[in-house]
Amino acid sequence: MAEVEAVAGGQPAPAFGRRRDVMIVLPGLLLALILAMLDQLVVSTALPRIVGDLGGLNHLSWVVTAYVLASTITTPLYGKLGDLYGRKRLLIAAIVIFLVGSALSGLSHSMDQLIAFRALQGLGAGGLMVGALATIGDLVSPRERGQYMGYMMAAMMLAMIAGPLVGGYITDTLSWRWIFYINMPVGGAALAYIIATLHLPKHKVQHKIDYLGAGVLAVGATAIVLVTTWGGSQYAWGSSTIMFLIAVAVLAIGAFIWVENRATEPILPMHVFRNRNFTLATSMSFLLGLAMFGAMTFLPLYQQTVQHASPTVSGLLLIPMMLGSTVTSLISGRVTVRTGRYKALPIIGGAIMTVGMLLLAQLGPFTSRWTSMTYFLVFGIGMGFLMQITTLIAQNSVDPRDMGVASSSRAFFQQIGGSIGVSIFGAVFIRVLHSSMTSKLPGAALPASGNNINPQTVTHLHGAMRDAVFYSIAHGIDAVFLMAAPAAAIVFGLAWLIKEIPLRGASPAAGSTPTHEPELVA
Repeated sequence: MAEVEAVAGGQPAPAFGRRRDVMIVLPGLLLALILAMLDQLVVSTALPRIVGDLGGLNHLSWVVTAYVLASTITTPLYGKLGDLYGRKRLLIAAIVIFLVGSALSGLSHSMDQLIAFRALQGLGAGGLMVGALATIGDLVSPRERGQYMGYMMAAMMLAMIAGPLVGGYITDTLSWRWIFYINMPVGGAALAYIIATLHLPKHKVQHKIDYLGAGVLAVGATAIVLVTTWGGSQYAWGSSTIMFLIAVAVLAIGAFIWVENRATEPILPMHVFRNRNFTLATSMSFLLGLAMFGAMTFLPLYQQTVQHASPTVSGLLLIPMMLGSTVTSLISGRVTVRTGRYKALPIIGGAIMTVGMLLLAQLGPFTSRWTSMTYFLVFGIGMGFLMQITTLIAQNSVDPRDMGVASSSRAFFQQIGGSIGVSIFGAVFIRVLHSSMTSKLPGAALPASGNNINPQTVTHLHGAMRDAVFYSIAHGIDAVFLMAAPAAAIVFGLAWLIKEIPLRGASPAAGSTPTHEPELVA
């Protein structure tokens, strides 16, 4: 398969795999992608039912945040270790950890247990997406990589469509616990296939792992998420706790930069950020994660309460968004392959995603399902123009030896953005929910405004109380998307700054001058 060829200066040059070899490995990598995406979508649909069973609406965002934070912290480590020791063993380890976390999550008997086991699950998830994307990056040249976007997006479409439906059906007919157990056969199949088919060259080189950098990064990321989660809810913004966490975050970021500039094998080399396109791609990924994951977490609660949808129907209502995202991703991949041009795609995506956010901010107590599905479609079309292109831009902007770093960095910033978004929007949603109910029914006892609000409790409410709950949930959803819209607008602005550098091909002619030169930020 892909072997390493020596070039002048002693640096290895990538020899991309033959199409037949790549196609043999591809199903296993697609299963890893499906595993990572399926879990997020399945869990999102079942969150209202989980809250109804275990309680703790104020901890709802932590079911997502713990998973995203753990995967965020480990993502750069997986990318760097994959660069040093090869993708296969890291990808296998990630799948095993993910499956153990899935099994324990299904056995949870309290919200605290579920959050802890979701964090364990996230430790494995950090290597799934990065391992698959970086392996594709190793095997396929940037110019030809667009051909495989279609396969990747087909797998993602399967996960996107099946996720909400499977999550809803399992929640309705069995138990929300089975949304975690469903990972076992998918993950087992991915594990067996990758062990059997993925054969990459082994490098017998002594390496020094940047454990200090990884530790400092973990401290900083955790402090940032805790600030956004606790600030203004559990603790006042000016409290000593929040000020301490802010100080820890600032010091950790500074220490991380200092450590990385001096590390022999940095987990996140600072030199890649001198490339303008790479910096723009990671910045866009951060904002995309913040807007997309942060805002979408609370949609199933709106659908299953205000719109009276069952978990299964809630999944069906999201299909237009998933189809819109998939179709536009396929189109953007095809355009990139045929033309080699890509700058216009994130510009279009940023504009449409902003419009979709503003439309979703109009959801109300009486918005019809068809109207909301139209809004979802617009939002999905915008996402489709952005999701894969940012990865392609990041990978094409760095030297081949930094392929894992590029893939993991883009994923890291998208995940940390999603973690921050879920935390911030979770606090905003709860605050707006409570204030709206108080304003609608001043002085009245509001049992449904507590931490156990869910479709089951809302069903038993009547009259003015039920109307107040519907109004408050819709108002909270509107506030979340209204706050997320500026992030999408900034993505649109950043996309204009991208310089369209020709994509590297598989086999440049002998003696030809490379068409790609890293551009440094002025």
